[in-house]
Amino acid sequence: MSIDTLWYTRCPVPTPLGIAFQQGWLQDAFRPDGITVRSLQDTADPALRESHFDHTLAHSFRQGGNIPAIWARARGATTRVIGLSWTDEFQGIVTLPGSGIADITGLRGRRLGLPKHAISIDFTRAAALKGYESALALEAIGLHEVELVDLRDPPPDEQGDQPLYPSPFGGGRRHGYLNEVQALLRGEVDAVFVKGVLGLQTVHMLGAHVVTDLGRHPDPLVRNGNGTPRTLTVDQALIDARPDLIARFLGQVVAAGEWALAHPHDAVAYIGRETDASDEWVRYAYGRNVHTQLQTDLAATSIAGLKTFKDFLLRHGFLTADVDIDAWIDPAPLAALSERTRRIFA
Repeated sequence: MSIDTLWYTRCPVPTPLGIAFQQGWLQDAFRPDGITVRSLQDTADPALRESHFDHTLAHSFRQGGNIPAIWARARGATTRVIGLSWTDEFQGIVTLPGSGIADITGLRGRRLGLPKHAISIDFTRAAALKGYESALALEAIGLHEVELVDLRDPPPDEQGDQPLYPSPFGGGRRHGYLNEVQALLRGEVDAVFVKGVLGLQTVHMLGAHVVTDLGRHPDPLVRNGNGTPRTLTVDQALIDARPDLIARFLGQVVAAGEWALAHPHDAVAYIGRETDASDEWVRYAYGRNVHTQLQTDLAATSIAGLKTFKDFLLRHGFLTADVDIDAWIDPAPLAALSERTRRIFA
């Protein structure tokens, strides 16, 4: 198969794919063959951009949150998982000062805000619900013992002059936790779920109380969320037609994780560009050793986390069909990746 363009997409979070792109490795690796490597974030075509969620674009790779990847597979997308990465992050349930909620037990009977966005797969809603379920389970509290309050986006004609913030991928965006902040300040909910850099910045902006940070729990399956693990997926047709291109692309992503181990300060700076945050916020949200958590592999813990999260999504109606995780994972490309196909860095 003759291919002149490869597509990729990643989320504005720590990923080795993001680092490989920023350093120009992907472009360099395919330039000798006249293959252009393009990012979905660089196109304004809404149909192409939607592939970030439904992964329908041929000859495309995606490394990011597992919710859209699982959802796309459940809808019949012919994708395969060729790698997983696990980068722990801040995952907090927070309240305003004076709420009277000191710990998880104080959430029983309270109103918990649940985002509800009009998008193809509401990954923020799923992530928040998983956070609530995991936290409450630590104190043997069921979701039926709290009140889940939908936090919907206002109609466009009612949004007024809400400011748009620059996206690291171009264009503008609403503050990711605007609905949660407004609901807290209006007294419509007692607690909300926030995560990552933006979540911590929101905590500090509000002077909020962190009821619990799941990202610090010792059990990885409690830390299990949309980003733990993150999936690296590719369309099956490309695997079948050009396994050599799969190996070359995967080699650059794996090498980026190895490079980060030896270049912690530079790795944090690259993550900051992806997340639109300073080095200090990156280390605060993802830990001082974030550079050690950018490996792409198929670790048993990551596979277990992927299965656990899939079961959660199915149980709560986010999926239209079940997904056989073991059948979805293709270990062959990673297993065939020899040392000479990886970049070696001092």
